[in-house]
Amino acid sequence: PVGCKVTLRGKKAEEILRVILEGVKELSEKQFNPGFLTFGIKEYIQIPSVPYKRELGILGFDVAVTLKRKGFRVKKRKIKRSKIGSSHRISKEETIKFFKDKFNVSVR
Repeated sequence: PVGCKVTLRGKKAEEILRVILEGVKELSEKQFNPGFLTFGIKEYIQIPSVPYKRELGILGFDVAVTLKRKGFRVKKRKIKRSKIGSSHRISKEETIKFFKDKFNVSVR
């Protein structure tokens, strides 16, 4: 098996995420955490717009989505690093609400 990691940001990330979420019928509340979501696709043919390619065979992959508010850089920068206040952090409930509103995801 070969591993690969791809980072997408902005509009392109939203487009790809919409396509991938079409293949996922339902997400579990356990897959959501404060500020991020992770889930797996068992077979890439579960995504409606992706055709089966015989030379590839059947492959699955994992998806990890991280949400950040403006100002999160303060926590990671090298000079004058500072803590992020609890009101600025993204809660699990906010993460679920964001995905329900923006991507029409059903959560069980």
